[in-house]
Amino acid sequence: MGQAAKVLRLFKTLHRTRQQVFKNDARALEAARIKINEEFKCNKSETSPKKIEELIKIGSDVELILRTSVIQGIHTDHNTLKLIPRKDLLIENVPYCDAPTQKQ
Repeated sequence: MGQAAKVLRLFKTLHRTRQQVFKNDARALEAARIKINEEFKCNKSETSPKKIEELIKIGSDVELILRTSVIQGIHTDHNTLKLIPRKDLLIENVPYCDAPTQKQ
């Protein structure tokens, strides 16, 4: 796959992830959209294949962090936040066991 196709795929993936992660938060959606577009425009004229691969790697890492680490929160009170984790974040949770079973 050519580098232009990889860049375009990353651009689309970042925007899809942005829409999932910041769903129902217009301010965060807009800020993320502006930041993604700004970063891609800033590096639009890059011609070095090595530098482009580095930028693709950075973008992929950002997408992974957004998808796996960001949780929405809503202010419910003066000092209280209600966290709203997405279903895909809860899949890997393992229940805590106070007394682990002994291996024999």
